[in-house]
Amino acid sequence: MEQLALLFVLLLGAVVSVPVGERLRLPAPVLMTLLGIVLALLDFVPNVDIPPDLILPALLPPLLYAAVRRTSWRQFAANVRPIFLLAVALVLVTTAVVAVVANAVVPGLPLVAAVALGALVAPPDPVAATAVAGQLRLPRRLVSILEGEGLFNDVTAIVVYNVAIAAAISGSFSLPHAALDFVLSAVVALAVGLVLGWGANKLMDLLDDATLQIGLTLLVPYASYVLAEELHGSGVLAVLTTALFLAEYSPDADAVLTRLVGHTFWDVVDTLVTGVAFGLVGLELHNAIRTASGRWPEMLGLAAAVVVVVVFLRLLWLLPATWLTQRLHAKRDYDEEIPTSWRETVVMWWAGMRGVASAALALAIPLKTDEGSPFPDRDEIIFIAFGVIMATLVLQGLTLPWLVKKLGVESDTAAEKEFEKALAFRAAKAAKRRLKEIEDKEELPEELSEQLLRRAFDIGLRISPDLGDEERREAQEQRAGRLKKIRRIQQEMLSAARHEVLSARSEPGSDPEIVDRVLRHLDVRSLR
Repeated sequence: MEQLALLFVLLLGAVVSVPVGERLRLPAPVLMTLLGIVLALLDFVPNVDIPPDLILPALLPPLLYAAVRRTSWRQFAANVRPIFLLAVALVLVTTAVVAVVANAVVPGLPLVAAVALGALVAPPDPVAATAVAGQLRLPRRLVSILEGEGLFNDVTAIVVYNVAIAAAISGSFSLPHAALDFVLSAVVALAVGLVLGWGANKLMDLLDDATLQIGLTLLVPYASYVLAEELHGSGVLAVLTTALFLAEYSPDADAVLTRLVGHTFWDVVDTLVTGVAFGLVGLELHNAIRTASGRWPEMLGLAAAVVVVVVFLRLLWLLPATWLTQRLHAKRDYDEEIPTSWRETVVMWWAGMRGVASAALALAIPLKTDEGSPFPDRDEIIFIAFGVIMATLVLQGLTLPWLVKKLGVESDTAAEKEFEKALAFRAAKAAKRRLKEIEDKEELPEELSEQLLRRAFDIGLRISPDLGDEERREAQEQRAGRLKKIRRIQQEMLSAARHEVLSARSEPGSDPEIVDRVLRHLDVRSLR
């Protein structure tokens, strides 16, 4: 099987794993990892021929951008405290504890190499967390925290990893210098992210075309990542900053086509890239297996020790951190999203799965130091890293749905409906206010004015039927029934029209470009 055929299999698996995962109530990334493991065990499947230092730049930018589209700057700012405790503090604590344990149990492992190991296994995977949270219908507050943690923990981990690797290959380490590098990396990333976000926002206004605007959104994350890395900044933080800027300042309420097409486009990108990324994690398992040849008991013991530290340290951190956040939250006057029970805390603990970033960082460890000697205990580090990935991603990913069901943790549908109702009311009120402004400027017949006023109220009622009283709800249901029937008949009419126009494409003398243009008009009409 050639590399191109292998890529096709992963892409096909990425598509198929979504409905299969929904049917089995299992996260699609976990299924793709299992597929990658199966492919890695087959003799006719070739080894993946992708330079490790290209995995993160190729896969992370679109995945991070797609994840940021589901959040906002204000949501992040409202949850900055719990996100900081997880994405920064917990990553640093996990790195330190893993480094101490690894330095003690792995014979001859230098402390700086142990720190690199701790940094690469410390951050839970943002893509896996988002996929799991969305598929299992967890409470929105947990989803927000998991997404925020997943988006920002890579920033901390990658910077610490780079500092540790530089110290290991050079043979020298300076804490003040490392701290300065950390700060400069963040400052450069923020500057690059803000500048590119502002520039992309202005360029989108100039393009004024849905296809070109969406194409630009695909290029911007890569540009942000590469430019920040070239300037010795954090590529991950730069992408997050750019994406948050665009999410906050670029949306045009009337850009309906751009929003609809962009949503579909990024759903496709997210699905395919996520599937390929986790399939590669499974395929790269052969690298770890090869390093353990003849040393299985010893290597499994080392990996198990680090797995225990990584998994249970998260629980030991979450329990007091959640309690402290709840105590501080009670003294605040804003609505911060935090776990409200020990059950939700346990779910957050078990959702801390490692994935793409950890695998890429492990494989990107240099083969030699500056002196030309082999990188200390590189094989052991890679095996331990993949042991942590497989134990957390596969074991926790397969059992998380059972745990969520067992603990009875589910989304607060009542609160979601209440918020939806409030938004529906605001939408209807805005429509009525605009109608009043138009009536003040234009003379509208009384019958038309009353009809438009009813439609303004219907805008909110169609979003949330609970907005109206019982009589109005019944009337709306009757109108909805009539509209459904009209829409069904209209869709059949439009279908007949599309078939007729499409048949003209194969007629002699027919211009396919004109046919496609007419067909697009009918397609847009069908969406209304």
